[in-house]
Parts: sequence; C-alpha cells; structure tokens
Amino acid sequence: MKLNEIYELAVKLGIEKDVRGIEEINRLLAKNRKDFERAEAKDSTFFDRETLTNPFSDTRILYGTGEEDITTIFCGVDMEAPEIILADRLREKGQRIDLVMAHHPEGQAQAALYGVMELQADLLLKAGIPVNVAEGIMNSRISEVRRNMMSLNHQRAVDAARLLDIPFMCVHTPADNLVNDYLQGYIDDRKPQYLEELLEVLVEIPEYRQAKLLKAGPELVVGDKKKRAGRILVDMTGGTSGSADMYEKLETAGIGTVIRMHLLEKHLEQAKKHHINVIVAGHMASDSLGLNLFLDQLELRGISIIPASGLIRVRRV
Repeated sequence: MKLNEIYELAVKLGIEKDVRGIEEINRLLAKNRKDFERAEAKDSTFFDRETLTNPFSDTRILYGTGEEDITTIFCGVDMEAPEIILADRLREKGQRIDLVMAHHPEGQAQAALYGVMELQADLLLKAGIPVNVAEGIMNSRISEVRRNMMSLNHQRAVDAARLLDIPFMCVHTPADNLVNDYLQGYIDDRKPQYLEELLEVLVEIPEYRQAKLLKAGPELVVGDKKKRAGRILVDMTGGTSGSADMYEKLETAGIGTVIRMHLLEKHLEQAKKHHINVIVAGHMASDSLGLNLFLDQLELRGISIIPASGLIRVRRV
C-alpha cells in the first residue's frame, strides 16, 4: 500500500464508526470547504487543507510524501523520538521498517488535538443529554485543552523522523472511534446486570485480559461491584477527557455506569457526587484494541505489523 492509502483508510474507517453519523460529518466537511473558499479569497496560507476530507485534526501523515510503498509498519501507542531512534536501530540490524505509526498524536496533530473534542457532545447526546447542554459543557474544556497544548514541543518526534528519513504518521480518533463502537456493541450484546459481571465481560476481551496480567487491566474505581450497573456508556473517543460537569447531566439522563480509558481526579469526585459508577478499562489496553481493529484491515491488505510501545497486538482476522 501507499502511505496515502493507509492514511485514507484510517480516515474512512474512523468516519464509519463516528458517533456523529455520516450526515453530521458531511455537514462538517461542507462547512470546512466553505471556510476554505472564503480563505482563498483573502489568504489561505494557513488553512489546513486536510480538513476538506479529514474531520480528525489529530490524525495526519507527519513526515513523508504519501507516495511511499509500505509493507512493514513499526506501530505503538506512543511513538516519540526514542521509538523513532529504535526504528532506525532495528533497520541497521536488518529489520525492514517502511513506516512508524503512532496512536497518540505528534506534531501538528498534537497541537490541534482539541479540534476533535467537539464530537464528545454527540457522545453525550447519544446518552440522552440535549445537544445544547452537551455543547455548552464542552466549551470550557476544549479551551482548556487548547491552552495546555500550546506549551508542548509538538515537533520533537517529527524532527527525529525527518532527520532519520523515516515516514511517520499518527492515527488517533479513528482508532478511538473503532474501540468505542466495538466495546459499546460488545457490552450491549452481553447485557451484564451487575458491575461484577461487567468487569468479567471486559476481561473476556484479549487486550484487557493481557492488561490485567500486567496489572493495568479494568478496575472499578467508583461504585460497588455487587451493585447493578444500570445503563452503560462507553466513553473512549473525542481526543482526551471531556468536562467533569457531564456526570451531573449523565445522572439526569439515566446513565448508571461509564467505562473510560482513564480518569482525572476531578472526574472521580463528580462521579462519586452524582452516583455514577466508573470503570477504568485501562489506557494502553483500550488504545491497543482500537489500533488492532485498524491494523487487522492493513494486514488483510498485505502489511506486516511490528508492535511496540505498549501495543498489545491481537488479531481478529
């Protein structure tokens, strides 16, 4: 496959599993096209043309022309400068590596991470929270994340890839959309009634079972495992943690349990206050599940995968 084909497939699969739905995605892309037309009339120098076809600001080809032939990918959750150097070292030892693929964004994709957070409003809408309320509680959190991103050295890993001439890309929200959709469907099919049963259902999944063996698997952090789970919401997409204000709204909407990759302390406090059970499924395990669902599609197309940096590689095809 060409590098561009891998990138386009990631975007395509991410759109298919996005909680916003294809109609909303098309409206977003149409708005971006109109914004570009207005920018062209003045100065489009700084307009990100990838937004005309890609609704995920945290997924990009970071180094490479896109025309590179890719047969072997060195892939992991966090692929930063040390992993880029490791890829070069493995090449020196005779291992073919055509592309380094990260899950967590680097470079411009990291700087623009906040851009995907708006989809969390649609996740809350799906849970039963009115869209105006969902969008309202997300605004301040999106601004906070945008400010936090400003202090980071975004280009560090990208510069390492450029200096070593190794194609580099990241696939973030598309993979998170895949795990969110897969896990919500998996749980809905099994209909666990009690939190203890829900934990057992999660550990049926190989990535979570392996993470449990590594002391990083699913844990109930708010609630009593002998109690009932109620309505279960999987919340694993949208860039990063959303607003802690959502727990009050989730209580009103009738959500009993939220499953997350990780949990900020202020989220923990609000979940306790509003009697929302919370299971932290595990960050690396959840990211691995999302990546694996994408990587399986690449393997079907003849790509070899070398897992690294926290990726628990499990094949489903």
